[in-house]
Amino acid sequence: MLIIGEKINSTRRPVQAAVARRDEAFIHDLAKRQVQAGAGMLDVNCGTLEDEEPEALAWAVRIAQDAGGVPISIDTPNACAMEAALKVHRGKPLINSITAQRERLEGMLPIIKGYSCSVIALCMNDDGVPELAEGRVEVARYLVEALAGVGVSPPDIYLDPLVEPVSVAPGGVRVVLDTIERLRELFPECHIICGVSNVSFGLPRRSLLNRSFLGMCMAFGADAVIVDPEDRDLMATLRASDTLLGRDEFCAQYMAAFHEGLL
Repeated sequence: MLIIGEKINSTRRPVQAAVARRDEAFIHDLAKRQVQAGAGMLDVNCGTLEDEEPEALAWAVRIAQDAGGVPISIDTPNACAMEAALKVHRGKPLINSITAQRERLEGMLPIIKGYSCSVIALCMNDDGVPELAEGRVEVARYLVEALAGVGVSPPDIYLDPLVEPVSVAPGGVRVVLDTIERLRELFPECHIICGVSNVSFGLPRRSLLNRSFLGMCMAFGADAVIVDPEDRDLMATLRASDTLLGRDEFCAQYMAAFHEGLL
């Protein structure tokens, strides 16, 4: 299970302020803490910086990678900002993200072709997010084919079924789980990624909802998640789910986590 730390995101006011003033110590600490908590990759988003985004994103990606020592999920729909960040990234990054929206896809594919990268593909098109799993699967199929056309193979593709807040889409969780299951059957070599925290937006006790949903996503076939790795209860749920799903031989990892005080 790939854990991508979600906290370097300028929609969080302290992060926006830190990026705006180029506070290296703040971003360095936030990156390092997430990796120490278990993140194998860090998401970096500077979208609220608007006109300054290309410069800000490249700066934040460099600081986060220096601090964490892990690859970065470069989180922007802005092609100029994406390319600026790709130029400073070391190793293989994760492009977050493309969609089947024509203008966005046409802007991103030439960039993807020019770099060795992995890509998150969101199951949405110019009509929005399909209401049912069948529609999301068809969008995924289209995106897998489009990425193949620029040299991206299935192991470098992360299909995102698009998690919506349960507060506004009461049946949305069931659709996401159905989509994950079908994507896993149809595209066994691709990864399936979920932005887990989206499910709880606008509701109290978000961690409870997030960790409950996390276990469901794992059971249906997701193998990558964007989460807060500093949420100890959520990380404990992830470890317990791995054990219950038979991915932890003789419960060795679970027992090690217990003895380290991580459960």
